[in-house]
Amino acid sequence: MPPVATPTPNRRQALVLAASAACGWTQAQSASSGFWPLLRQGGCVVLMRHAQTESGVGDPPGFTLGRCETQRNLSSAGRAQAARVGDAFRREDIAIASVRSSAWCRCTDTARLAFGRYTVWPAINSFFQGQGDHGAQTREVLATVGDLRAPVNWVLVTHQVNITALTGEHPAMGELFLTRSDPATPGRLKLLARHTV
Repeated sequence: MPPVATPTPNRRQALVLAASAACGWTQAQSASSGFWPLLRQGGCVVLMRHAQTESGVGDPPGFTLGRCETQRNLSSAGRAQAARVGDAFRREDIAIASVRSSAWCRCTDTARLAFGRYTVWPAINSFFQGQGDHGAQTREVLATVGDLRAPVNWVLVTHQVNITALTGEHPAMGELFLTRSDPATPGRLKLLARHTV
């Protein structure tokens, strides 16, 4: 059987592909570079997905929230990543009025290592694979943060599913989403910038 020829893009297609790649890179860079100035304006909610974990998805069967040894936890790289986030906030001299965390150990450990403090907030607990109440939790978060005004900023350390429900976007582990409540985007937080340390 003769080999299948791979179509070669013509010059116009190649230019479109290159421009698209460059545009994506520029958007990612500008989103990251605008993160701190926007945060300094206040009235923002930083949604942080827990830092990098040991390999796996979700948690082992039969895990218990009160027992970290039964859960999927931060890796050594994740602990270092969380510490870098804290260093960045201190370097940028950003005041955070409240740090709230999911009850999962990978979230509380991220919050502790990055910010040195946190309050567990059940509204941002994971609802992965039917845990919790996706709709009620998301509505509670939106209602609670809707009244935040400058200069107040909050950090919520939570999970991918929660952040996606609040923004429609998918964060990487340890990624920070800078958001704000906006009447123009009802039922969702407006994503202003993304940042990875």
